[in-house]
Amino acid sequence: MVCAGVLQMVVLAFLASALRAKGENHLVIAPQSPVLEIGTTFTATCMIINTDEVTADDLYWTISKTTVPKEQYTKINKSAVNVTILITDETVQWLFCMCENKSPSVTLNGGQFIHGIFLTKGYRPGKPENLSCIAVQEQKQISRAVRCEWKSVGRQTSEVPTTYTVFANVGSTETFNATTQDNHTVVPLNLFPHHMTMEFWVEAHNKLGTIESDHLKNDANCFIKTKPPSDVEVLAEKDFPTSLLIRWKLPIAVEYAKLTYEIRFCAHGSHNWTYVPRTDMSNDITSFRLQNLQPYTVYVIQMRSRPLGLTEWCGYWSDWSVNTTKGTPEDRPKSKPDLWTVTGDSTNGRRVLFICKDPVLANGRILKLTYNLTIEDHKFKNQSWESLPVNRSETDSCSNQREITVIREIQLSYKQSVRLDVIASNSVGKSPVASLIMPPKANAHDPVKELKVWSHGDQLWLDWKPPSRADVSEYVVEWVRGEQLDWQRESGSTTSTAIKGNLEKFVCYNVSVYPIYSRRIGKPASVEAFLEQGAPLEGPNVKLVGKPGRNNAKLTWTVIPLDRRRGFITNYTIFYTSGTETHNITVPGNITSYTLTSLSSNTKYDVCIKASTVRGSANGFNHSFTTLKYATGEIELIVVGVSLGFLFVVVMTMLLCVYKKDMIKKNFWPQIPNPGESTIGNWSPDYPLKAETPKENYLSGISVLDVDVCDEKSLFEEDKASHPLRKDKYLSEEHSSGIGGSSCMSSPRQSVSDNDEGGDMADTTASTVQYSSVVASSGYKGQTPSSQSQQAVFARSESTQPLLDSEENPDMLVPEGSRQLARFPRQPCFTHAAENKDHTNPAEFKQLEMEQLEALDFCPLEEDSEQTIPTDEQSSNWLPTAPSSSYMPQLGGYRPQ
Repeated sequence: MVCAGVLQMVVLAFLASALRAKGENHLVIAPQSPVLEIGTTFTATCMIINTDEVTADDLYWTISKTTVPKEQYTKINKSAVNVTILITDETVQWLFCMCENKSPSVTLNGGQFIHGIFLTKGYRPGKPENLSCIAVQEQKQISRAVRCEWKSVGRQTSEVPTTYTVFANVGSTETFNATTQDNHTVVPLNLFPHHMTMEFWVEAHNKLGTIESDHLKNDANCFIKTKPPSDVEVLAEKDFPTSLLIRWKLPIAVEYAKLTYEIRFCAHGSHNWTYVPRTDMSNDITSFRLQNLQPYTVYVIQMRSRPLGLTEWCGYWSDWSVNTTKGTPEDRPKSKPDLWTVTGDSTNGRRVLFICKDPVLANGRILKLTYNLTIEDHKFKNQSWESLPVNRSETDSCSNQREITVIREIQLSYKQSVRLDVIASNSVGKSPVASLIMPPKANAHDPVKELKVWSHGDQLWLDWKPPSRADVSEYVVEWVRGEQLDWQRESGSTTSTAIKGNLEKFVCYNVSVYPIYSRRIGKPASVEAFLEQGAPLEGPNVKLVGKPGRNNAKLTWTVIPLDRRRGFITNYTIFYTSGTETHNITVPGNITSYTLTSLSSNTKYDVCIKASTVRGSANGFNHSFTTLKYATGEIELIVVGVSLGFLFVVVMTMLLCVYKKDMIKKNFWPQIPNPGESTIGNWSPDYPLKAETPKENYLSGISVLDVDVCDEKSLFEEDKASHPLRKDKYLSEEHSSGIGGSSCMSSPRQSVSDNDEGGDMADTTASTVQYSSVVASSGYKGQTPSSQSQQAVFARSESTQPLLDSEENPDMLVPEGSRQLARFPRQPCFTHAAENKDHTNPAEFKQLEMEQLEALDFCPLEEDSEQTIPTDEQSSNWLPTAPSSSYMPQLGGYRPQ
């Protein structure tokens, strides 16, 4: 450190003298352009020259616009000061020495009181590692350009790069080198020095230092890489079906290098290479025989070479030669055919199909299969051996794919057993006999237990527990995909294995394990499995079962086909939408129907079902339906209810009519009294009571009194004549409802049964009138009959009829001024003169009545005719002694009885 400080002061003195001569600046820093190693400390010195205005106490340091603390300063004398800083990162920085502004001259000449240096940062070079050098073969010789590679160690910066130089020393007499900044380069030689010693090393250097790699020293042939053997030829010999002879040519002359070789081979279509042991290979040979091969098998063979140096197994292996393919000759089959059976139920029992695969060690092309079929049924029925020709191409026979051949199909009952013996033959010989026994269905042995199948990698793995019987000789693992079937055999001690066949992804396989008991097939255990699952390619198709209800609908959907399912269905999701409302229901994957409930009536729904697996889902097609407005049977119930209600109303109405018929008849069909059956005679107070007269219609006599109704005087006299009748009012109310108006348009008068008060007349019905007649002895107009000689007979009618307009509204016929006199206008009348006789004989009375009716003569009243007004004495007895009869008007209408 002391020497470095002295050297630094010397440099400063030199710079000061140089700058003093120029007189350009008053500050100077040493060193001027330093290269600094990251992670170390750096010390710089600032010195004042050519001025006495400032001292070292006025100086300060800045780096990256940041003032360095005073603690890092070291004052050397009054004109020099040091600063020590730590280099921590790769950032490019400037270090400045500056003077404080204490005087105007310093301010004016500020550019002379500042000085800075640029700090270049970097790393020391690292030691190169893993140096390797190789010279490749070109044409028939080794190239003189040696390519060397190494691993760079350490970090570099762009300001301080590292340069590498590779040195090659040949026999310690010549040295060759090449420089680069990469981690590889080519060292050119004058000539490759075979059978000599060569040494290689790499030197790394930059502004911060230099370092060398380890030296690589060996025989020159250990640095070469030859080409692979050329013209490789493989020969098959008929007498040696398990071997192949390989021949080749040397890639380089022995004068340049001696070589050793390596051979590998595999069956055609396989990627499992078999390497010939190195101990079986000799150095510097040009042929080799492969042994222990399978007869009638195609092999692929490759070779490579490696040079020998001063020590064995040095240098580099060449590349592998191109593939050479050859098949071994045929040999007699060494293994039995692989027999198997496919069974199914039929109408008469079992359908059995026997199939087989070629022997594993067929050792040739199988030309025929010879079999013997024995069926056991109470006694043995032996059949002779039969031959089955097999057509196989040479290509198929030489491949690793074992073909399946159908031997025979037979029908068996459930109680029969069958045995099949098969021998396979090729052009060289016959195979051992293979036997398979199919026992009766009832005698089949127990299956394996707890069979499990799962996917791992690119294979399906199986695991099971052996059956209760311990005499299992082997197991047959069968996998079926649609109509394709394959199987493999496992030893009786195996409880776990992988299917060795070529399985496809997203395909469902039915995997079964059969235990074999001394060539007898046991019951299978089966399970479905996928090598890899995926999302379904399509969704289920949904449809409606029957008709939808008012609030429910039953759905059913189809199962997705196996080739479109691509996995196990974990669940179905039912989506049904009405307008903007969407509902969903998730159901298990093992059901295919569901009933939707709580639906709205008379509403259209769109239904879609989504099927899901562990890897995804797929939607089916939409299906639409509309719920009913009324539930099933609801309309019938309403119709039945309405019908029963209507029937009840009808029945009740009929019952009401039956029990209330009199009242209904009275209200809707009132009784019209028959004038011929009137009891007015009994109503008259002066008429003696007598026995009940016959009910026939009769008129004992009708006398018409011609009255000038227009005569006002006779009208008043008539009113007076009616006073005596009021004395017997109770009789009038008991026997008669009143005297009505006549059909001759006579004006209404007071009924003999009316009350004294005129107000009672307003209570009667104005539209009806009761008829009554006074029957008396024959008399003439103007005569006053005596009361002693004549007996008045009153005939009464119970009939009613509407009043005429002239009777209801008399004011319409007479002007207002003469209403009193014209109240009762003249009316036509009818007259009849008859003698009032007592006819006790009904026949005579009937005859008389008919004669009187024929004698009726309607005539108008004379305007000048006069009406005889009885005297007061006569008027008292006027009613019973009236010589003629007329209709007495009822002013008040009908009075109910």
